[in-house]
Order: sequence, then C-alpha cells, then structure tokens
Amino acid sequence: MTDIVRVLVVDDSAYVRKVVTQMLSRSPFIEVVGSARDGQEALERAADLDPDVITCDLNMPVMDGVAFVRAQMARRPVPIVIISIAAGSGEQVLSALDAGAVDFVQKPTALATERLMEMSEELVEKVKAAARSPRRSVAIRSATTIPYTRSGPKPFDIVVIGVSTGGPQGLKQLIPELPADLPVPVAIVMHMPIGYTEMYAQKLDELTALRVVEAQEAQLVRPGTVFLAPAGRHGRGRAVLVR
Repeated sequence: MTDIVRVLVVDDSAYVRKVVTQMLSRSPFIEVVGSARDGQEALERAADLDPDVITCDLNMPVMDGVAFVRAQMARRPVPIVIISIAAGSGEQVLSALDAGAVDFVQKPTALATERLMEMSEELVEKVKAAARSPRRSVAIRSATTIPYTRSGPKPFDIVVIGVSTGGPQGLKQLIPELPADLPVPVAIVMHMPIGYTEMYAQKLDELTALRVVEAQEAQLVRPGTVFLAPAGRHGRGRAVLVR
C-alpha cells in the first residue's frame, strides 16, 4: 500500500480518541484527519473531511454507533470499523455490521494495559484493509447460477465460501438466493470477531430456507445445511460429509 489512508476517529471519550489517534498514527500509511464525540458530529465531520475510513464506538450520546453507521451509509458509503468494549452488546455489533460497518475491533476494558499494543496492530491492519474495501454495498452475482440438478449425479459434493471484509452484508445477500432444495452442504469461513459467529449464524438462518448453524467438532455435514466456521478455529476440527 502506497496511498495514505485518511481516518476520522469517533468516540465519546476524549482519552479514547487520543489513544486511537496515537495507535493509528504509528503507521506511515495512515493519517488521522479529525475526530468526533458522537454520531451526529461525526456526520458533519465526515461531510467536511471526506475520510477514507471511519473508526467508531458503539455507545455514544446524541447518536450511537449503529444509528451513525446507518445514517452515514445512506448519505455516502464509507468503510467503517467499529471499536467497542462490546460487553453484552453482541446485538449492537451485528446491527452495526448489518448496517454497513465492514469490521470490528474489541476495545480492552482498560486501555493502559499490555493488550493496548495488540489492539494497535490489529486496528492498523483492519483500517488498511477497510480502505481497500468497496465504498458501497457488496455486490454479489446471483447464487442461482450455481450449476446443479435436482436429479442425477451432483457435479460437486460441497459449496465452500470464504469471505473477509464486508462478509456479513455480502452473505445476507448471497445465502437467501441459494435454492431451498440445494442437494449439497455449504461451508463458510468468514472474517468475524471471536464469539459472534453463533449469533450471526442464527440471524442468517432467519433469512433463508436452508438451515444455517455454527460448525461443531465431528459434526455430520448434511445437504441443505450451511455451516459457518467458528471464529478463531478456521481450518481445525473434523466433520463427516453425508451424501
């Protein structure tokens, strides 16, 4: 990456705004161009500054993170990375991702800890990745073009999907388009914070005629079921394919 990523930092805590700015400024490829105390101010600052990426807290006065993401994406789509402690706010995180946020970084409960440096590296990488993501909703070609027949031999045994930045929104477009009588299972590996894949699978299950579950160890992989790999355990575990 050679271009400088211009970032707007949004958080109701002045201390957090300062720390996040310092974290991002360690990268020679990132410039923090401004900050905001709440979602309403962030809308105004984003209009003036035209940032490449926005980092945003969830719990803020006046306008919270989820409402801000919805409003900003309606005005002008910008890659938004959520930064939040997120204790007990899994629904908020998923709502923000569903509204258009491209990624999530979990904020440590105490920023002056050893976890700070780990968060710094993670945040910088996710901001740079977000800058490379599209500035609008993920466009996915219709899944009904997947070749299959309702009778006779299947041309393949399983559908495998790998998604990263923008994955939550993209899958909500893609999976409902899969036919209800798909004769093979679907396996998905998605970039998502640890602890959120089970909840996301439940949300996705409500949108499709297929069954969507978080994958488990030694699970029977049956046709007509979508298996979402647990975050942090990609490539591990065993499964049995049922034809």
